[in-house]
Amino acid sequence: MAVTQQLARVSAEYLAACRQSAEESPDGDHHWDPPSEDWLDLDWAPSMLERACELTRLDAVRLEALKRATDGDSDIDLGFLNADPHAIAFFSNSTATALCPDAVVQVSALLEEIDMHAILRSVLNSGTESELGYGFIGDPTEYLLGHFGALRDFYTQAARRGLLVVLWWD
Repeated sequence: MAVTQQLARVSAEYLAACRQSAEESPDGDHHWDPPSEDWLDLDWAPSMLERACELTRLDAVRLEALKRATDGDSDIDLGFLNADPHAIAFFSNSTATALCPDAVVQVSALLEEIDMHAILRSVLNSGTESELGYGFIGDPTEYLLGHFGALRDFYTQAARRGLLVVLWWD
């Protein structure tokens, strides 16, 4: 089973309802099941996108925004989502994290400023694509542009709708 990055857009009310369900359930069942249209599977792309940005020396502000978009923050208590037997992050070293709506707006705006096409073109022109990791064979441009576009669009919609983003590796 491959371990992949998962993101879900949820409202504060939905998260509160899941927390309450976990507290009231004898076995901590939080009933986590966001709608499929508010779910994104980034596969293994996050570290490759980050590495491409590092290789091209993307400025620290935008690089940090990309990292936050795929790492989340630990400011929101999601212990109820990480508790067995109903933990959403099945990967042993992973715990769910989240970004609050204000952070989602900030991250979304900065993701819009990243020219991933130019970054990937620079990586390919410099011959450093092997440093992206995961033994990617061939040109990773289509794969990474597709995943970056999906990430950017996911955050744009979350920001417009005032939602949190919950992240975990599954």
